[in-house]
Amino acid sequence: MSISTDPAAAVPARTPWGRVAAWASWDWGSAAFNAVITTFVFATYLADSVAVNGAPEGAPSGQTWLGISTAITGVIVALLAPVLGHRADSGGHRKRNLAIWTALTITCMALMFLVKDNYSYLFLGLVLLGAANVFSEIAGVSYNAMVTQVSTPATVGRVSGFGWGAGYVGGIFLLLILYVGVIAPEVGWFGVTSDEGLKYRLVALLAAGWFALFALPLFLAVPERKATAAIADKVGVIDSYRILFRDIVQLWRTDRNAVHFLIASALFRDGLSAVFTFGAILAVTVFGIAPSDVLIFGVAANVVAAAGAFLGGLLEDKLGPKVIIMVSLIGLIVTASILLFVQSTAVFWVLGLALCLWVGPAQASARSFLAQVAPKGHEGQMFGLYTTSGRAVSFLAPALVAAFSALGGDRLGIVGIIAVLVAGTLALIRVRPPRGA
Repeated sequence: MSISTDPAAAVPARTPWGRVAAWASWDWGSAAFNAVITTFVFATYLADSVAVNGAPEGAPSGQTWLGISTAITGVIVALLAPVLGHRADSGGHRKRNLAIWTALTITCMALMFLVKDNYSYLFLGLVLLGAANVFSEIAGVSYNAMVTQVSTPATVGRVSGFGWGAGYVGGIFLLLILYVGVIAPEVGWFGVTSDEGLKYRLVALLAAGWFALFALPLFLAVPERKATAAIADKVGVIDSYRILFRDIVQLWRTDRNAVHFLIASALFRDGLSAVFTFGAILAVTVFGIAPSDVLIFGVAANVVAAAGAFLGGLLEDKLGPKVIIMVSLIGLIVTASILLFVQSTAVFWVLGLALCLWVGPAQASARSFLAQVAPKGHEGQMFGLYTTSGRAVSFLAPALVAAFSALGGDRLGIVGIIAVLVAGTLALIRVRPPRGA
């Protein structure tokens, strides 16, 4: 993995904040998929309604079907992400590739409008959700790599934090808009009701429009970077894998610190993901929050996570990304450990939101950490490996949560999250900060 000397690979001389805002607008728009489709609305509709109504006797549960779909999605992303990232780097096609994968994600979201509230539509819903997940993850590879095109070494932390924060805030706005206008009323906008799942199908369609609208500024304002390999377009898919394996071996020989970070981040990012994945479930089953209040908790959680991402990004440029990640992980471990012994719903609100406060800066600083250690001109490939390494261990936290829950009830499942966060923290200790941090 050689260091590029192409001038196009150099970082900008100053932070172009207009371009930063345009770049972060994609994060704001992508919240339509992350918050609405996969977390709070459509996936839940698919599991609790589509998979239930008219289901044959003995059919697997909606949660089981979603688990199968998620597993298949993870394998596909793990195989494709680093190779597509490398091809986008070498061919100078980051923005073009981002446009293609974004458009495919939005198309799948819009087609979810066709998924009616009946078991006969379950396969269509699973295929659309799985495909959208693949397209979204691969789009994120090119998007994350572009952080180096809109920041300098002195500002990469605050730029990354700004992007993460924009994503959280975008999710908040959209969830509130859809809740007030479509989900909560018996008769929502355009006269929609719950008949045949219409209100949830409309939510998917509106979320697709939101993503398309706010993704547009990036493609208008952020320039494409030039190719780093003249023969990139002539390299076939099989050759791309050969180059990938060669570069991984070279990376291990020349920069094991980057490899160690990929391993550590894969562990702690799985723990961060579990906080949001199981937070809503634990809120209801352990701490007694009413299911109708979970969406409100989700909005509050995104507000706090956004604030943490913004603040962490500002501090990172002074303290370095490793310090921010370590402090955030320790804060998560301590807060989650206290939650093990909490009974009060009110106290859970405080500590649950505290968990989200630590998640934002950890996510943002992990992205900027990798951007700073990635060889110039190979950011896309490195973020592809970042995505793949995360997918490789994405089973760990859910498996531990399930195991501890089976041993001692849902509350003990928190131990599974803590264990993964501790493992990631210990692995991160041996990782050196980026040069100059």
